[in-house]
Amino acid sequence: MSEDLSGRRIAHYRIDGVLGRGGMSVTYKATDVRLGRKVALKVIGEHLAPDAEFRERFVDEARNTSAIDHANIVPLYDFDEVDGLLYIAMRLVDGQDLAGHIKEGPLTPARTLTLLAQVAEALDMLHGKGLVHLDVKPANVLVTTKEGVREHVYVADFGLTRRGATGHRTRTGDFLGSPTYAAPEHLRGEPVDGRTDQYALACMLFACLSGRPPFQGGVQEVIQGHLGQTVPPLSQLVALPPAIDDVIRRGTSKDPAQRFGSCAELVAARVALAGVAQGSSPAQVGPHSGSFPAQSVHAAQMSGPVSGPTPVQQGAYQGGYQQHLSDPVRLRPPNQVGASAFHSSSKERPAWLAPVIAAAVAIVAIVIVVIILSPGDEPARQPKTNSSPTLNVGEDPTSRKPLPTSVPVRTSR
Repeated sequence: MSEDLSGRRIAHYRIDGVLGRGGMSVTYKATDVRLGRKVALKVIGEHLAPDAEFRERFVDEARNTSAIDHANIVPLYDFDEVDGLLYIAMRLVDGQDLAGHIKEGPLTPARTLTLLAQVAEALDMLHGKGLVHLDVKPANVLVTTKEGVREHVYVADFGLTRRGATGHRTRTGDFLGSPTYAAPEHLRGEPVDGRTDQYALACMLFACLSGRPPFQGGVQEVIQGHLGQTVPPLSQLVALPPAIDDVIRRGTSKDPAQRFGSCAELVAARVALAGVAQGSSPAQVGPHSGSFPAQSVHAAQMSGPVSGPTPVQQGAYQGGYQQHLSDPVRLRPPNQVGASAFHSSSKERPAWLAPVIAAAVAIVAIVIVVIILSPGDEPARQPKTNSSPTLNVGEDPTSRKPLPTSVPVRTSR
């Protein structure tokens, strides 16, 4: 479990509290003290900080998010590393994730189509750039009513997003993601594209209208359902026209070539719900309708590329940004790590202190070198005089009074 950083500062962000914890990171509500605005600060988990693979994935998330500019994708403000802590600062969405709304019960068809149409638009734009989200699920769809007259949707969490890759796995060959909404080709490690996200969106359509995902149980049961079972007819769970079953059946086809041409095309199949009242929730029928209970089933090891008996935590949804340690699922523990990456001390040094000290030391060293190499001061030169000794006639060396320097000579005539 990562240490709670509430009350501390990372760079120019003051951490105010925890928004949610996930298997890879912890998301905090924070304040940018320079701009005075609230942000969502995502910090890599303590147990993954020394793991080079997860650090690389965290950097990929920042790059992928910053490359996307769309009204339905959470904007990224900042990305950096301070004292070994990798963080992403993004818009703080004042609302709840779609999983929380589903937990309250099935959504009306009209509301479902309004919300998922925004998700489909964002995903199609992503696919147009050659990217695949690979973790489309209700917990990664944030819903807010604070930004307009209607509910506005943001797609979040691009930690698994890839460009023209196969179904994402760790370097050790383990599947990484959320099996509850994962497409068969993703689970098998086969090539993925926009139709992989469309499969997950069709499963979300099922969950919104029924209050539960298509397949429930432990990890292996859920995976086996996606790999080899048909999605249960929705019209048998709720009072909806049978035509909706055809829409979901095509969107969740095991063969990607049989799915819709785009995510928007899937949601545009609203004609299947034309006969349903737009203002009321669909009537519940059958024993499996409504919110699904939390389950933790340890299934036996299955054959195939997916390993590990870790259960899928279902139904325990919380507010926006909330994630769970078992969802997304890493089916093999991370590398052994050493001391905490979030070690704190009572007195933290300002980030500018080290460069200032280094500059001061450099200046002192330069001054010392200049002093050493410069020539010493020369004594003042005396006026140049004739240094040759002069012997004066009649000079008495012991006398202090100088004698005449010449003898007068009287000439005779």
